Amino acid sequence: MAKKATKTVTVEQIGSPIRRPKEQRATLVGLGLNKMHKQRTLEDTPSVRGMIAAVSHLVRVVDEK
Repeated sequence: MAKKATKTVTVEQIGSPIRRPKEQRATLVGLGLNKMHKQRTLEDTPSVRGMIAAVSHLVRVVDEK
């Protein structure tokens, strides 16, 4: 079987988790972000999109493929 080309999304952390609720800090860790300006390329799924929406003020979508 051939693998399907999955869509990806690249996110960058632009805000600090200091003085943020625990849930928002945990969401950043779940996205693989823990330092300012760190970028991660993730699979574009509804759950990842929901996590990005939950911390949209702390991250920015750099690239969608």
